[in-house]
Amino acid sequence: MRLIPLLLAIMMAAPMAAQHAHSATGHTVRGPQQTGQSAFAAMAEIVAILQADPERDWERVDIDGLRRHLVDMDLLTTEVVVTRMPRPEGARFEIRGTPRVLEAIRAMVPAHAPFLAAETGWHVVTEDLDDGVALIVDCDAAQIQVQGLGFFGLMTIGAHHQEHHLMMAKGAAPHH
Repeated sequence: MRLIPLLLAIMMAAPMAAQHAHSATGHTVRGPQQTGQSAFAAMAEIVAILQADPERDWERVDIDGLRRHLVDMDLLTTEVVVTRMPRPEGARFEIRGTPRVLEAIRAMVPAHAPFLAAETGWHVVTEDLDDGVALIVDCDAAQIQVQGLGFFGLMTIGAHHQEHHLMMAKGAAPHH
């Protein structure tokens, strides 16, 4: 009968042990890792990088600018209306939104086009519309990929976003 309490104690200890981590300085309890929703987490990550840099010029730091950009990213992701027009050589996407969303569209889509072109080798251009921006992506052999990814998938291509956010926070020109 003593075996059952022992087995129960071992089974209950396993989940508790999984919540602990060992470090070189001793036994520590692991806490939450996420700092909040994605924009807040992105800002927290950048702030930690800036604080770790002893050479940081704090007079140039612009976290407010980074926040505005992250809001634009959110609006572009959640609030735009996209019309997709497949083309034999790729696709044309017309991106529209309310006046505030249109600001985000005009700030982000033309700025992302050269990064998308450099990352993929595709021909990528934008065209101003009265009420939005058109993104035209031509690539012949990868046309099905472009059409499958759609506008939102195309906007994620390229590992420049993190460096872009850091440059903005440092107060440097992010698109050069």
